Amino acid sequence: MNELVPGGNLPLPGGALTLRVPGPFDVSALVTDESGKVGGDVDFVFYNQPTAPGVRLRGDTLTVDPARLRTGAARVTVAISPADPGTPLGRLPAPTLHVTDAGGRPLARFTPSRPERETVLLLAELYRRGTGWKLRALGQGYADGLAGVARDFGVDIVEDASPAPARGTAGASSTGPGGPTARGSSRAAASAPARPTPGTSPRPTAGPPPHRPGTGPRPSAAPDPHRPASVPAPRSESPTGPRPGAPGSPAPDPTGFLALVNSARAKAGSPPVSLDARLAAAAQAHVADMAAAGHLSTESRDGTSVYQRVIHAGYAYLTVGEHLVSGPRSPAEFVAYCLRTEQARHTLLERVFTHAGLAQAVDPRSGDIYWTALWARPLTAGNLAGTADKVVELTNRERAGAGLPPLAVDPLLAAAAQAHSTDMVARAFYSHTSPDGSQPWDRAAAAGSRRRTIGENTACGQRSPAEVVEGWMNSPGHRANILKPDFTHIGIGFAGGGQMGTYWTQLFGA
Repeated sequence: MNELVPGGNLPLPGGALTLRVPGPFDVSALVTDESGKVGGDVDFVFYNQPTAPGVRLRGDTLTVDPARLRTGAARVTVAISPADPGTPLGRLPAPTLHVTDAGGRPLARFTPSRPERETVLLLAELYRRGTGWKLRALGQGYADGLAGVARDFGVDIVEDASPAPARGTAGASSTGPGGPTARGSSRAAASAPARPTPGTSPRPTAGPPPHRPGTGPRPSAAPDPHRPASVPAPRSESPTGPRPGAPGSPAPDPTGFLALVNSARAKAGSPPVSLDARLAAAAQAHVADMAAAGHLSTESRDGTSVYQRVIHAGYAYLTVGEHLVSGPRSPAEFVAYCLRTEQARHTLLERVFTHAGLAQAVDPRSGDIYWTALWARPLTAGNLAGTADKVVELTNRERAGAGLPPLAVDPLLAAAAQAHSTDMVARAFYSHTSPDGSQPWDRAAAAGSRRRTIGENTACGQRSPAEVVEGWMNSPGHRANILKPDFTHIGIGFAGGGQMGTYWTQLFGA
């Protein structure tokens, strides 16, 4: 293993890399081109926006796969800031960056000089050199937080102001600290910096294909709420297709794929799945795109995500997963591969899934066979209500632990929260402020609520109620909303779709 000093560099092997910084820090990354600027807000990966093409953040660990970065990416800069906003790094233990390869073997370690008053430290950068990639140790500090770093890298920053009282109410307010936040983050309280962003939707996918390196699992968004902010605008399609729970026609199974899958699921104690023609159509469109391009990719060449493809096919989902593989010559070989690979096996056997779709296509130039399998559970009125109930239950459990009374469900707040989650998917934005300028208290009033105080938590990408509530509780701003003694009522919203896959809203009132 290499011990790096500031300015030291190291050639990197192919495949995904893991960069971990243990301790009381928030880890973030900026993906830039040769000019040193981001291509858009989505290139800023941090607690409120934990994924970008080729980059995934989960807790204190970044996973970077250079081969899967967006077109034009030439550099990934890794930064840390205190998990407790406003604390100088000089009051915390010295950070140490640990870098490992795809097989978990240590590659490098870097401990910079101890910072003093700085609140952000650029630790290292991965940069393209010729056809390969290298790692360079940095150790550059900033005293004005992530906002300063983001501005230098070209991220659009908006300042959160204290919200004005809502018209027609006495002192309606949001909660949470104010301050600068990057567009593309999640918020814990309306108009206040929040931190990471959570959601519901197990979307594991197959790991690297048997004959093609570099196609690891689809990043599963991690919870993240620290900074209530004005959030990212991911690419997304307006959900089209049936109302929640509308049945789809079953897909034919001439290859015996379903029997193979359900046999394996039965042995693992998982319920059977049925084939769905909409999932099969979405899988076929993507696998044909991969075969035409000649490589595996989680996104279509036009930037469409798996979530957008599934929604576009008319399948409204509660959760979705995907396998992308090249090499197997038959469904039997495909299933056998998935069962041999840990994450792929987990997806294939996941109990929550009820439907599947499989498709294959051949690259006419190489003869390689590409496969896409989709797994999903539909969004029905019943399981949407169950998801909301679980979020309320977990929220009230946290309040009980703090000696606070439970929140009662308010149908008007629930309607406003659900409308906001649905709107974020439909209009491809992620923010407490809607494109028309409306704020949480405006949306609550429009739904008929007359509550005098309103607060909001939002999140995206989380896979379950437990994950989203845990993420919010790990964020000071979101936690403050959940544990605010004055709040008496709550409403929950959830929608699937968009670039992040799941969009959550928690609306509080008093």
